[in-house]
Amino acid sequence: MATPPRTSRLRAWLLEGLTDRAKQQTPSTPEDQGRPWWRVMCLTGLDYFSTLGYQPGIAALAAGLLSPLATIVLVVLTLLGALPVYRRVAEESPRGEGSIAMLERLLSFWKGKLFVLTLLGFAATDFLITITLSAADATAHMVENPHLTSTLHGHEVLITLILIALLGAVFLKGFREAIGVAVVLVALYLALNVVVVGTGLWQVATEPHVITDWSDALTTEHGNPIMMIAIALVVFPKLALGLSGFETGVAVMPHVQGDADDTEENPAGRIRGTKKLLTTAAVIMSVFLITSSFITTLLIPADEFQPGGEANGRALAYLAHEYLGSAFGTLYDISTILILWFAGSSAMAGLLNLMPRYLPRYGMAPQWARALRPMVIVFTLIAFLVTWIFDADVDAQGGAYATGVLVLITSAAVAVTIAARRARERGWTIAFGVISAVFVYTTAVNVVERPDGVKIGACFIAGIMALSLLSRLARVFELRVTDVELDDMAERFIRDTATRTIRFIANEPDSRDATEYREKTEQIRLDNDVPPGDDFLFVEVTVLDPSEFESGLRVRGEVMHGRYRVLSLESSTVPNALAALLLHVRDETGQRPHIYFEWTEGNPMANFLRFFLFGQGEVAPVTREVIREAEPDRTRRPHVHAG
Repeated sequence: MATPPRTSRLRAWLLEGLTDRAKQQTPSTPEDQGRPWWRVMCLTGLDYFSTLGYQPGIAALAAGLLSPLATIVLVVLTLLGALPVYRRVAEESPRGEGSIAMLERLLSFWKGKLFVLTLLGFAATDFLITITLSAADATAHMVENPHLTSTLHGHEVLITLILIALLGAVFLKGFREAIGVAVVLVALYLALNVVVVGTGLWQVATEPHVITDWSDALTTEHGNPIMMIAIALVVFPKLALGLSGFETGVAVMPHVQGDADDTEENPAGRIRGTKKLLTTAAVIMSVFLITSSFITTLLIPADEFQPGGEANGRALAYLAHEYLGSAFGTLYDISTILILWFAGSSAMAGLLNLMPRYLPRYGMAPQWARALRPMVIVFTLIAFLVTWIFDADVDAQGGAYATGVLVLITSAAVAVTIAARRARERGWTIAFGVISAVFVYTTAVNVVERPDGVKIGACFIAGIMALSLLSRLARVFELRVTDVELDDMAERFIRDTATRTIRFIANEPDSRDATEYREKTEQIRLDNDVPPGDDFLFVEVTVLDPSEFESGLRVRGEVMHGRYRVLSLESSTVPNALAALLLHVRDETGQRPHIYFEWTEGNPMANFLRFFLFGQGEVAPVTREVIREAEPDRTRRPHVHAG
């Protein structure tokens, strides 16, 4: 037996497990039915809890001496804003679709698709910067370790690229036991942080002068307490990285174990478990955010937070080495490096869940985008580019990361506000509306302060838009009908016509009166020399949402004016629906049916644009082209006539 070519084996390996993730059903095996919520929380915690590795340092840089006060404002917004919002998102999208799916349902046609693509651009910013920023901070912890500084200093970009490549390699190999690994890493990391924070609080308690020094410096710099609170309210948006993890928490919902009586329509147990996950993670993180910002601000000299300082991007690690010794500090570094590196896995999983769910279904990505490995390679290469652009700098990537996080949370707040309003829940509508306004303000301040985040997000959005347009153009003549279903009357029409030559007339429904059908029949007979004894079936397509790429085809039969048999179809495009019907009839009857058109008047380019954007236009040649691409055997193609 001949050995398959290397390119064929590589292609088979890359496309292994190619599935339509947007249509995957609920897993049926016991292993896939979910895990306890607290274990899944650790998967979310890879992203959420790992921000402790750099959040205190970023907070100190952004807010200075006001870092603890600004962090308290952030925690209040977390517990009273983001948490209620995402608990509602969990109710509204229990399959892990998140707020993007909620907003997608509110908008139709092209404006809905473009809006979703914009949100996907910010989601890509969030998740990809999570990968690069976490890897960069893991590198910072490695380079700043006293035992490794002399060896690794100056190689930050290379080390970060290696960490990202290793993460990509994990997914190329096959990602299976992420939750088990996450539980171990999160448990170890949180335990070590308890020790570090506890030691820091003990140092503050035994050296009360640090509190006095801090309060005196605050008074000198900012004046009275009211002014301090006002400034904290202004600067807290710079600390928005501490809000990351909520969108991931909803994305992992399908992994949460539900009740035995859960159904796809009402997965009450899964929703309840996810709410526990979100609440517990938010409470744990809030405690760590407040205590870590307090001890790092009081115990670490301000100069050490600056770029090049020993606490830059690793404030808690600095305290671990300072107060618990080199051995414990190194253990803390290893734990932090591992969780920061593996934090990229939750972001990668989010990307692999999100992008294939939307883009191929919109016709805005090639079919291989539904396969795991090609997408892993694409995202890894993009992460390489982002790392190179930002020079593996944690502080430089903070703005882009915060922008992605805040845009997604703001969209979620708006989505649940609309959902509450539609459910006529006046109290929740007002509450969610206020939360939305706060997040809009937070996002706007972050954008003004750090416009680089919007620039990076805009680059992702522009890239997704451009690639989506090119992909849709390349796939425009695909047979985009997933299945064909005929009602009883339509089946009867086909069975009756199958005893002779099957002839269809493509008719654009207008007044649908007897005169329209009689004149159309006479015109087709005259243009195509059809014998008077042969009868026709009319086929009429109503375009619903031309922006949809794939859809099922439902065919309804009816008799008009007592004599004209009509098949009514609803689809996103006329030519694809007609081609799908013709191929289905051929397969069911064994005959090659005929279909008759009148040529479309007007400029061919304008008609093509009408087809591309609105599903209509140059119907006859496009129908023939769709059939040609779907059926390579010319002798089996249905006949297309235009007169």
